[in-house]
Amino acid sequence: MRQLEINPCLPHSRTADNPWPQFPRIFKTDYGQEEAIHKFKQDPREFCITTKEFLGEDGKVSGLRLCQNEWKQINGRMVPADIPGTEHIVPAQLVLLAMGFVGSEERLFEEFKLAKAPNGSIAADDSSYATSVPGVFAAGDARRGQSLVVWAIAEGRGAAHAVDKFLRK
Repeated sequence: MRQLEINPCLPHSRTADNPWPQFPRIFKTDYGQEEAIHKFKQDPREFCITTKEFLGEDGKVSGLRLCQNEWKQINGRMVPADIPGTEHIVPAQLVLLAMGFVGSEERLFEEFKLAKAPNGSIAADDSSYATSVPGVFAAGDARRGQSLVVWAIAEGRGAAHAVDKFLRK
């Protein structure tokens, strides 16, 4: 098991630019990572890694092409830059993408005329996943707001069932 992170590892204690009472931007280990460390005897996190390509055939992933990166300031913005000679392939049977949800893009609400929930997510029924637009469904973070990946998986399955039921009518 691996947890790949494009960003560098956060510091283990507050830095001068992150004083109290700001939320501490420091290295933390959550319960899922603690379980992985206990089971596999190593931290699953790898920092400054860019996924370049998913490898596989017939819709089945078999590996990832990865590259280490370093963060550089380009045109006033910090961006990841590949480190030459660090590209490598790791095997994979399952890839879950959890990239830090910050909200649905406003274009979705505008182009689909979707109603917003009070928390800013897409308003959708809890059991049918139906939005305010007939035939349009929402699930996971887009419906709930930022949450755990297990909720995204469960909601994805529930939404797939709801869409199937809708299409069979």
